[in-house]
Amino acid sequence: MIAVPRRARTANPLPQLGRIATIVYVLFIGLPLVALIARALGSAGFLQGLTSEMALQALRLSAVTGVISLVFIVVVGTPFAYQLARGRSRVYQVLDSLVELPIVLPPVVVGVALLMAFGRRGLLGPGLEVLGITLPFTSAAVVLAQVAVAGPFYIRAAKLGFQGVPTDLEDISQTLGVSPWRTFWRVTVPMAWPALVGGTALALARALSEFGATIMFAGNFQGRTQTMPLAIMSAMEVNLSSALALSILLLTVSLVILGALGLVARAQGSRR
Repeated sequence: MIAVPRRARTANPLPQLGRIATIVYVLFIGLPLVALIARALGSAGFLQGLTSEMALQALRLSAVTGVISLVFIVVVGTPFAYQLARGRSRVYQVLDSLVELPIVLPPVVVGVALLMAFGRRGLLGPGLEVLGITLPFTSAAVVLAQVAVAGPFYIRAAKLGFQGVPTDLEDISQTLGVSPWRTFWRVTVPMAWPALVGGTALALARALSEFGATIMFAGNFQGRTQTMPLAIMSAMEVNLSSALALSILLLTVSLVILGALGLVARAQGSRR
């Protein structure tokens, strides 16, 4: 028999490239954060900036408007996302693209669009003014800006979660006499729960970090429309220590949200 020589195995460069890319990306993301924390903690006015009236007002306003926005997004977005996941007509395809449009649009454009719709000279402005309702440059405008920018993140995640639930399970549940409403809460929501939680965390984080649409539609008024990102911009113009303190505060909130999301994901994984 004639021995056939084996082909020499070629080295796979992908793992090595992957490790190099990981190091580069971690350094790119991590170094600015390390520099921010080091500079902030070394600043003489760090604690004063952290407890300043502007910081406390901005934190309070961001927390209140963020929670209100999140409640509205979840209450309205959940059934809407379910309808998008189950709809098959071309209309739902168009709506699906329309929902995700604010994700790719610059937030400033979203703010201008809100102003053109709800401003005093906007499409609905005169009608709202007759009713005694003024939205631009108010706390309500902050909520609307946050909902417009953060809502698509929850709806998109919830839609993907609902699409992952087999419709056969819902049909079997209803065949056994369970109403569609109870089937939704007992079968669909538990199976889509990780996606719903992930979407909620993303929407809350996006709402708290919203800047462009807020400043265009709500303005930057301390105690009324000045959220954390806007307060950081204002502080940068007069006091770097206050801006650093506010940045650390917002960074901490973001890390808490990510940590809570990780805990929920691990808890959900351990149940399976």
